[in-house]
This record gives sequence, C-alpha cells and structure tokens, in this order.
Amino acid sequence: MRSPKLAALELKRFGRGKLPAAALVALLLLPLLYGALYLCSFWDPYGKLDKLPVALVNDDKGATSDGKRVAAGDEISEKLLDSKVFDWHEVSSAEAEKGVEEGTYYLSLTMPSDFSRKIASSGGDSPETGALQVRTNDANNYIVGQISRTVFGEVRNAASTNASRSFLDRIFINFSDLHDKTAEAAKGADDLKGGISKAKKGSKDLADGLKDSKAGSKKLSDGIVKLNQGSRDLATGSAQVAGGTQVLADKVNGIAGDVRPFFQDNGKSIRDTARLVADTSGAVRHNLDLLVKSAPTAAVGAKEAADELTGIHRTRCEEAEEPDAAVCPPLERAKDTAVDVAKIAADVNTLVTNQNGDLKKLSTQLTAFQKQADDLAKRAPTLDDDLASAVAKVNELNTGAHKVAKGAQSLHTGLGGAQTGAGDLDTGVGKLKTGAENLDGGLFRLGDGSAELAQGLNDGVDRIPDYGKKDRDARTDVMADPVQLASKSLHEAPNYGTGFAPYFIPLSLWVGAMVAYMLIQPLNKRALAAGASSWRIALAGWLPVAAIGTLQVGALMAVLHWGLGLQMTHAAGTIGFLALVTCCFAAIVQWLNACFGAAGRILVLVVLMLQLTSAGGTYPVQTSPGFFGAIHPYLPMTYVVEGLRRLITGGPLGPVWLGCAVLGAFTVGALALTAFTARRKQVWSLSRLHPELSL
Repeated sequence: MRSPKLAALELKRFGRGKLPAAALVALLLLPLLYGALYLCSFWDPYGKLDKLPVALVNDDKGATSDGKRVAAGDEISEKLLDSKVFDWHEVSSAEAEKGVEEGTYYLSLTMPSDFSRKIASSGGDSPETGALQVRTNDANNYIVGQISRTVFGEVRNAASTNASRSFLDRIFINFSDLHDKTAEAAKGADDLKGGISKAKKGSKDLADGLKDSKAGSKKLSDGIVKLNQGSRDLATGSAQVAGGTQVLADKVNGIAGDVRPFFQDNGKSIRDTARLVADTSGAVRHNLDLLVKSAPTAAVGAKEAADELTGIHRTRCEEAEEPDAAVCPPLERAKDTAVDVAKIAADVNTLVTNQNGDLKKLSTQLTAFQKQADDLAKRAPTLDDDLASAVAKVNELNTGAHKVAKGAQSLHTGLGGAQTGAGDLDTGVGKLKTGAENLDGGLFRLGDGSAELAQGLNDGVDRIPDYGKKDRDARTDVMADPVQLASKSLHEAPNYGTGFAPYFIPLSLWVGAMVAYMLIQPLNKRALAAGASSWRIALAGWLPVAAIGTLQVGALMAVLHWGLGLQMTHAAGTIGFLALVTCCFAAIVQWLNACFGAAGRILVLVVLMLQLTSAGGTYPVQTSPGFFGAIHPYLPMTYVVEGLRRLITGGPLGPVWLGCAVLGAFTVGALALTAFTARRKQVWSLSRLHPELSL
C-alpha cells in the first residue's frame, strides 16, 4: 500500500465518531490559541495608552523673567491634558503618591513649585535646571514604567527646548546691544583719533616755537651777560676815574698856592698822570657807547621772546578746548619769567634812553677831558702858567667823573638782575622745550594707538552680529533644538502585533504539530508489522500532519488577516512559506516522537524552548547570552522568523529564499532520519514490547 493511502487510513480514524471528529477540529484550531488569540491580546497596546489612568500634579507657582510672567507648569499641563497619551487625572501631590502606591494610577508626573523659576533662571547669573518628577511602581506594571520613560523623555525635550529658546533669545539680544555699544565706542575712537591728530600738530608747533624761543632766550642771556660784564667794567673804570679826579681836585685845590713850584719841579710826572687820565677817559667813553648800542637790542629781543611765549600759552592753554595739564603749568612759568626779563631789559633800555643826554654829554665831556688831559700832558712843563685855569677844569672833571661813576654803578646793578632773570628764562625755556618734545613723542605714540583702537573697534563692529527679531527667532529655534530626528522606518510595521506576528505564527504551528502527533501515530504500526518500505512508512506518518498543518495555516492566517487586520506585503508568498514551515515542523516533531518515543515529546518541548530563546523574535539575539547566539544559526525557527518579517512587512527576499532552502533541508533530513528509525522499528525487541516510559 502506498504512503498516501496509509495517510488516508490514519485520517479516517477521526471519522468513526463524534469525539475523534471534534478532536480533529480542535487540532485544526489549536494554533489560533497561540497565534491569533495571543497576538489579539496586545495587537496595538501603544494605541490604547489613553486608557491608562495616570496622575498629573502641577505645584508650579510660576515666575517672572524680564517683566514677563512664566508659567511653564501650566503650559505643560494644558498640552498633556489635550493629548491622548494617557488618561490624565489632575490631583494633589499626596493623592498622586497614594494612588501610585495602591495601584489606582500607574504613574504620576509632578511639576515642582520652583519649576518655572528654575527655567527662567537660564537667562540670569545663576542658572538652574528644572526637573520634572516621574514616579512609577513596577509592582503595578513594569512595561508601563518603560513606556513612560519614552513618553516623558519627549515631554522633557519639549520643555528643555522652550527654556533654551528663551535663554538663547536673550543671548542674541545681548549680541545686538553689544553691536550698538561697540559702534558707539568705534565712533568715539574715531573722534579721539581726530582730536589726537590736532593735538599732535599743536604739540609740534609748540615744540618748534619753544625751540626758537630757546635760541632767542640763549641769545638774550648771553647778551645780558656781556652787557653786565661791560657795565661792571664801566662802573669800575668810572669809579677809578672819579677817585683819581677827586684826588687830583683835592690836591689842586689844597695846594693851589704852592703848586707852581711843584709843577716846575715835577713837570714830567704831571705829564704822565695827564696821559693816564686821557687813556682812562677814552676807555670809559668806549664802554658808554657799547652800553648805548646793546641796551635797545636786548630789550627788543626780550620783548619778542615774552610775546611769543605769551601767544603760545594763550593758544595752547587759555583758548584750547582741552588744555594739556602736563604742559600748561611749565609754559606759564616760562611766560612769566620771559615777561620779567623783558621788563628788566626795558628798564635798562629806559635807563640808557633817559640818561642818553647825560651820557652823550658825559661822552662829550670825556672827550673834552681826554683832550684836556692830552693838552695837560703837552703843557705840563708850563702848567705853572695855566694853573688857574687848570684848577677850574680839574674841579669840573671831578664833578663829571663822580656823576659817571654813580650812573655806571646803577647800570651795573640793574644789569645784574637782568642777567639772573635771563638765565632763569633760558633754563625754563630749555625745560619747556624738552617737555614739549616729550609731549610730541607721546602724542605720536598715542596717535598710533588711537588709530589702531579705532580700526579694531570698526572691524569688531562688522564681526559682531546684529540680529533683527525675525532673524533672531529663526536662529533661536535652530539653536534651541539644533538636532531633530528625521526618523524614517523602512518597511515599517503598523502596530505591535504585526511586528510580533513572525515570532508567534511559527510558535503556534510548532505547537500544532506537537499536539497533532499526540493524536496521530508518527509511524503506522500496521505498516511496520507488514514490513513495508521505511520511506513509505515515514511519509505515511508525515503526510496527515502536514495536511492538517496546511489547514492550520489557512485558518490562522484567515483570522489574522480578516479578524485582526494583519496586512502582508506578499500574502501568497506568506501562505506558501508557512505551508513549507508546517511541513518542516511536522517532519522534525515526527522524527523526535518516532525515534525517542515518550521521551521524544519532552524533546519536542525542549527544541521549542531553544528555538524561542534563540530565534531573535523579540529582542535581537546579540542581546542574549552567548549560548543562544551560538545555536541561533542551527535551528529552523531562526530562518522562519527572518523570512516572515520580509514577507509580511517587506524588504529584500534573500532571507526568504535562504529560509526555504534551510527548511527544505531540515524536512528532507528529518524524513530520512524517520525512515531510518522506521527501519529499526521493524525489528521488535523486549524494550519495545514493554517500554520503561509511556505517555
């Protein structure tokens, strides 16, 4: 008898009564308990979160920032209440804590009293971090806690973005203020540069003027020194002349009666003395001429220097908008000294001018005196004849000599004061000249520095951004949330159930095959006893379960598609692939039951557990211990899960074709092992007649 007929005989047993038929129907519907019913229980849990009662506590008291009211807690509460994330219940802090503890609420979200204040502090001197407080209770439900972390992470990011936006807006406003202030500073630096340029020109003029003044004051000082020396010589000479004429007059007048004999006896001595008087008179007359010539020149030079310094002082210190405090005091002292010297020189000149008639008269008299002395020297041998007239002339000469001596002494005293003033003036002008040169150098360096400052500030103005409100808002939005998640899922699963269908569908088919071989014999005993072919026996035990499995696939996928809404990218391919899956699972379960008997049913459960833990149906297998990763490539459910993911949600079909090849190899290999087992089972032994364990 061929294998299909043997398989048909095995299935006919279920038509001999109501109970076997009911058992067959239950067997066909068994995968629905593992597949459809389980997937239905959590088909779209994230879409039902609005059914979960959670507590919302808003203790935020608000805050004020830059004159504006900040109520971050109210804003977040309003948005959460309008959302469909959870079933929010606004309660007090105590009610929320009690509700989470007792299980009335799955979790609570609390905004503390200082929440707005800390958010507003981001723009102040002491920024603080505002904290949203989430309380969960894993004793109520662990998964809800995990979901809440994802949901509240988005809430936290939104709140942080709002706080960052306010803080960054202040930064951009400060940039604009800094730009304006720097522009004002640049304008001030430009004005400073212009003022320093003018000051540099003025200091250069001042230095040049003081240089000329120094030269003039030096000439004035040297001239007055020479004049003073001449006046000293004049005073000394005139005093000597006056002394000599006085002696002469006294002698002449004292011994006038007795002089004639004396003249006779001392004619030569008288001649020599007269010659000396003539020479001295010439020297005195020469010094008077020098004094008359030098006094006007010295007075004019001193007056010009004083006027020049007075003009410089008036221009740089009295009429200037910003007098230089370092230059003006010494310049004023130099001006005053020059004025004093000019007055002294003028006094000397006045003295000379006022006495010009007397000096000229004195010069004339000295000339006459010199001539008379010469005449006396010539006529000394005959003085006794001219004694009467000589006495009178000597007396006149004595009187004039005393007048000259007194005037020369007054002139010398005045020129001595003028010499001191001129020296002080020259020293002061020298110091002032040095200070003006230092000032000019300092202003030159200051000018360079102010130019660099002005250039730097003008360059800085161009580099400091000045944002308008529109630009500021755009930049604030970007910097407050600089990185956005442009999430795009390739072949996205629409819900939780669709994502887990590739895992639970093969689980239900394995359980269906496992239960089927509890009702159907893996090896037909009649065929074994009749000595039929081992392959025929193996196929006869496999075909009924494979057929039932195919029907299970149809029933399961019909319920998942039309009942739960499972959408498949490749519907026909999914059905065909699952038909191959159930055939493979039936062959493996058949061999385990045929080879190991009652122990094989336990091995079927063991293999199922190994596949469930290593197939990567829930979490990636890389997250599991190394043992599961090691057996992952060698179990058929691994390839079933990968293939179903591509067939249901889409993607390249390479894993599907690989899965078909692997499942085909497992199917053929399991059937071959079953045939080998059937060959062995055709030889009866005592252990087979009396097995140690039977289920």
